[in-house]
Order: sequence, then C-alpha cells, then structure tokens
Amino acid sequence: RVQFYFGDERCVPPDDMRSNYRMACETLLNHVPAAPENVQRIRGEEDPALAALTYELMLQRVFRTLQPPVFDLICLGMGDNGHTASLFPGTAVLREHSRWVAPQYVEVMQTWRVTFTAPLINAARNVVFLVEGAGKAEMLARVREGPFDPDVLPAQMIQPQHGQLLWLVDAGAAANLKEVR
Repeated sequence: RVQFYFGDERCVPPDDMRSNYRMACETLLNHVPAAPENVQRIRGEEDPALAALTYELMLQRVFRTLQPPVFDLICLGMGDNGHTASLFPGTAVLREHSRWVAPQYVEVMQTWRVTFTAPLINAARNVVFLVEGAGKAEMLARVREGPFDPDVLPAQMIQPQHGQLLWLVDAGAAANLKEVR
C-alpha cells in the first residue's frame, strides 16, 4: 500500500542513465514488492512546464486538496553546492510560494528539471536528508551551522512546518561539523 512519488526529475526519458526514475528502479523499486500503479514518476521526457503541471494536478487529485499535501516521508540528498531536489542556488524556483511542482532550467548543468518546491517539501511529516562523502563535508557544515542564506544554500530552506527534520550523514560528510549527535 506504499505510494512512491518523485521529488524531482531530470528532463530525460525514463530509460536515460541520468533519470532519477531509472536510478530509483535499479536501486530500490525493482527489489521491493512495489505495485507499478503505486509508483508515480515525473514524465521527464515531456515539456518541463507540462510535466510539472501534470504532476501537480495529479497530486491535487490524489490528495484531494488545494493545499500542499502532507507526505509521510520525503527523502532528500544534498549536492556539493548546497542544492536539494532540483532547488539550485540562485534559481527562480527558490522564490516559488504557490506552486507545488515547478520546472527549472539549471544553468550550471545546462538542463531542465522538474522539482518539488520548498513549500511542498516543508509540509511533510518527516523529511530526511541522506548525505555521504568527505566531498560534502564543507558544504554540510555551511548548510547546518553557517548563516542562513537559502539563495546560496537552498538546503537551508527545508524546515518542515509541522514535521520532523532528520539528517543522516556518514563520518566523511560530518567531518567539519562542530556538533555531531
């Protein structure tokens, strides 16, 4: 009965090596008894604006609400530039307050993406960041312990309104943190 949704997707076909859907299938979905009808992928092969709108309308229909739906759990990663989902530094989607799902051109990667917005993520009951590797240690310390600057460090935007936020990090990623619990 578990439903799977995607917080972001690269605008590529589902069988492309860069597809989040493909990666999720290869590492998780093909190895658990998830019914195909319970996996709601973002159609990255479509026009980004259409894919974002279609996904948002599907969420409105499934959750029967015009307010951001309350997901039980949203799992996120954090890039070495402080991005999460496809909320990249300096992008317009960081200032989105009404849309739940938005298209975003990521200049540094020269590609389109479709992403959950911060208001949608922050409505979740539980948000978990999974961060690994020494290459992210400096950025993780900036995000967790540095000044609040979400335009530069988008991961700082993730602060669930009525839910829990948990950071699961390995020793390499935690190396520069002053306080580790």
